Amino acid sequence: MVPFVSDHLWTLIVPLLPPPPCRARGGRPRIDDRLALEGILFVLHTGISWRSLPQQLGYGSGMTCWRRLIEWQHAGVWAALHRVLLDQLHASGAIDWSRASLDSATIASPCGGEETGPDPTNRGKLGCKRHLVVDRNGLPLAVVISAANVHDSRMLEAAVDAMPGVRRGRVGRPRKRPYKLHADKGFDFHRCRHALYVRGIVPRIARRGVESRERLGHVRWVVERTLSWLNRFKRLKLRYERRVDAHLALLVLACALVCFRTHTGVR
Repeated sequence: MVPFVSDHLWTLIVPLLPPPPCRARGGRPRIDDRLALEGILFVLHTGISWRSLPQQLGYGSGMTCWRRLIEWQHAGVWAALHRVLLDQLHASGAIDWSRASLDSATIASPCGGEETGPDPTNRGKLGCKRHLVVDRNGLPLAVVISAANVHDSRMLEAAVDAMPGVRRGRVGRPRKRPYKLHADKGFDFHRCRHALYVRGIVPRIARRGVESRERLGHVRWVVERTLSWLNRFKRLKLRYERRVDAHLALLVLACALVCFRTHTGVR
């Protein structure tokens, strides 16, 4: 089986990993970090449950991989990996800051948990929203989550502020704001436009009841495509994680992998 963790990807992750915690004598030895990462990516790609991860693959138990996912999430590893890849894409000129797009998608959350709520579009079943900001080319810049019954407009500030500072090199201030932000009619409120203006972003928000000739939707399709890319990671088609940190860790990791594949030209 082809490994999920290539040598190139591993060289990016190694400097970001925290030192292993000190352990008392006795007990089982700690599973190798690379093998644990293989197990995490196996679950992310296949959608298999953590407890069903086959031991014969050599990744350790599924719960060991799950604990490593949480440990590295709290250490900021996944966000740091995403930021490193955005830095490299920015340095190569692959990020187009002229326009960004914001949209959300609701997924069912059959297990419930934090940041879930009744989905008004699905007969009140529990669901979770992922709010995604992408650049003009569809590269994921930031992702945040909320309950399914939270209005999209309430998450605009959180999504925009979640964009990390991206550097072209070691010199100069990091960039974290696009010139324009496109959004659909769900964000057609004065508060949303004002929030973008005070952040130095030009709002390009479709207006309710107005059929614009400017074809704003012609730009926003890239964010819908990226949302569909995230659904190719089978563990993300539904939200199985009850803990919000576990689900967010998988989402940010998936965004980092999309950036990695764009950077390396692998699909």
